[in-house]
Amino acid sequence: MFIETETTPNPATLKFLPGQQVMPSGTRDFANPEDAEASPLAQALFDTGEVTGVFFGKDFVSVTAGPGADWSVLKSQVVVVLLDHFVSQAPLFTGGDASGFSVPADDELEIADDPAHADIIEQIKELLETRIRPAVAGDGGDIRYRGFRDGVVYLQMQGACSGCPSSTATLKHGIEGLLKHYVPEVSEVRAA
Repeated sequence: MFIETETTPNPATLKFLPGQQVMPSGTRDFANPEDAEASPLAQALFDTGEVTGVFFGKDFVSVTAGPGADWSVLKSQVVVVLLDHFVSQAPLFTGGDASGFSVPADDELEIADDPAHADIIEQIKELLETRIRPAVAGDGGDIRYRGFRDGVVYLQMQGACSGCPSSTATLKHGIEGLLKHYVPEVSEVRAA
């Protein structure tokens, strides 16, 4: 088995491609070791002592290193952990089932949508799914719709895109421009 590694726009994060499916559907973001208790793989990555974030995508794992971590050393540790996991065909989640784990619950960040804007919201979600999510996944992350109110779309960046120095520019110049072009009712995009 060979695991490819790609850089991401976030200098603290590398994207690892094991050449096979990681998540059957959805994504999962682990922001700390406590979150990682749900996944033996995520927990093993945090156990290296230098990892501060793990993100599972459909066919990749993004790993974020803490300040001062040396990627020339950490990269080989991460590859060993990933090889051990995928070669042994160990379950991704405790209990072996990823159901309920694709998107962590985080209700306080949800913005209540106005039912009168159902058509607009559907257009926004369609654009996110077909045009934006694939590009963000290419950079080792994901984007989550959080709501639409008064012309403002609220989105959450995850994985390599969370905390990336260019994430604000991506939201404001890339995603906002695209959404405004196709959905004139959109006036702004904000991080949730």
